[in-house]
Amino acid sequence: MLDGAVRRRLDPLLDRLGVALVKRGVKADTITIFGLGLGLAAAGLIAYRFYLAGAVMILFSRLCDGLDGAVARASRGTDFGGFLDIVLDFAFYGAIPLGFIIADPAANGLAGALLLFSFYVNGSSFLAYAIIAEKRAMTTSVRGAKSLYFTTGLAEATETIVVFLAFCLFPGWFPPVAAVFAVVCLYTAVSRIVLARLSFLDPQ
Repeated sequence: MLDGAVRRRLDPLLDRLGVALVKRGVKADTITIFGLGLGLAAAGLIAYRFYLAGAVMILFSRLCDGLDGAVARASRGTDFGGFLDIVLDFAFYGAIPLGFIIADPAANGLAGALLLFSFYVNGSSFLAYAIIAEKRAMTTSVRGAKSLYFTTGLAEATETIVVFLAFCLFPGWFPPVAAVFAVVCLYTAVSRIVLARLSFLDPQ
């Protein structure tokens, strides 16, 4: 929901940084992998209850997630780069809740499992829609140039990062916040299913 507004503000700065990195020979895939490394470090810090340090790592990880696209736009993006970006993003989104579950299984286990379930359903609806949209040669620029067809929703990357940071700032609130955000993610998946029915169900 917020990704469009955030991108309009950040993309010009990221694009300038992307051009500078390309001139120094930095590859988009390298940034993507490094970003995942930071994300996994964040999950590890959270698992050991270093929540504020984990929040800092999350921010740097997501900076890399924006920079890899900027570098790709400033150079020659590849289909493999787009594939890698999506896969490692999903790995990051799963790692952070896992870190909180490990930090306090008794308190966070159920809510964390529910959140991971909602991510699984929401992510599968996103990818399935993108596959059928590609089959039908559909295009969209609502989230800028992307390797896949991006559908918008109530729970997108920006909302997820805000929630992750809230987890780190208020770790005792993880169970209720995770449960509420899981409902938001499931709502997003259901709305995408409704959109798919309207877009893909051919009239008989």
